Amino acid sequence: MPNIPTLGVEEEFLLVDPASGAPMARNRAVADRAAEHGVELQLELTSCQVETTSGVVTDTAELREQLVRLRRTAANAAERTRAQLLAVGLPPTLPKEFPITDTPRYRDIGERFGMIAHEQGICGCHVHVAVPDRDVAIAVSNRLRPWLPLLLALTANSAIYRNADTGHASWRSVLWARWPSAGPPPHFDSADEYDAAVRMLCRADVIRDEGMVYWDVRPSEDFPTVEVRVADVPATVAETVLFAALVRGCVMTALDDEQLGLPVLPLAPYALKAAYWKAARDGLDGNGIDLESHALAPALTLLEGLVERVRPSLEAAGDHELVTTGLARVAQLGNGAMRQRRAWARRHDVRDVLDAAAAATLEAP
Repeated sequence: MPNIPTLGVEEEFLLVDPASGAPMARNRAVADRAAEHGVELQLELTSCQVETTSGVVTDTAELREQLVRLRRTAANAAERTRAQLLAVGLPPTLPKEFPITDTPRYRDIGERFGMIAHEQGICGCHVHVAVPDRDVAIAVSNRLRPWLPLLLALTANSAIYRNADTGHASWRSVLWARWPSAGPPPHFDSADEYDAAVRMLCRADVIRDEGMVYWDVRPSEDFPTVEVRVADVPATVAETVLFAALVRGCVMTALDDEQLGLPVLPLAPYALKAAYWKAARDGLDGNGIDLESHALAPALTLLEGLVERVRPSLEAAGDHELVTTGLARVAQLGNGAMRQRRAWARRHDVRDVLDAAAAATLEAP
């Protein structure tokens, strides 16, 4: 029986006014209400956001059950404070500003980074997969880099922003790239080289601390895991479970490739940046860039190729059918960005987008 690594998921959510859709600074009140029901919500940089954290699991069915419970508890807590919980990468409509959560660390980040911090409301999804040690986490990160744009396209969920279609499926990833340590990580030869890079960024006052290493895949600072952070928060629980299962399959494949000594795909920085931008703009229903051949191909075709590439790992974890049927379902129904655009196209009224997002957030998987 193969050793199947455990995984855990963090999901960030937006709190909005149910009538206008404007973000609401209610995260402390919502967290207090959720705590009454045994769920600890994390406070994010801006006070219109909360984060849920699953337990450590091996079985994706158990992960699904936990995510359903966490979303429902958080949504009920939000409702008790007269707010609404939305699984969206960005707020479809904006307030005049995003108040910073009142903690010493977040206040300091707000002062240091100015408008980058104050124009947040950015909600992502982070998947942790267990690995033996930090050097292995770095090796896995290097091997995941070519697949990150496809994972972004799959989860894109921020097409509507400032009461307009942004022209991008994931505008969140475009805004997120303004942070100095965001986006795809560089290639590192060891954990020591990674640590030296982080120390340099801290010494240069480019980041405040190690917690501000926002690269889309990184060794976790708190857990013995590799953390994949590339995704918009998916619209539905089913999409989050699909994403998490596929990420674990990718990590398991990277671990196997590393053990076999297979070469790491060399990536030209301009090609990786182009693939990221293409994924952010076109999303799931457009084209992507094959980073081996640099050829254009439908994003769905490239994702199907990725699923086939990691199939042995998915089968070992018992997730192959979940991933193939889940990807087919998303192709049919659309991911978050596609749902947002369908809602927007009806009347160009942001309330339709908010209603669609609210329904998807609590949609039964």
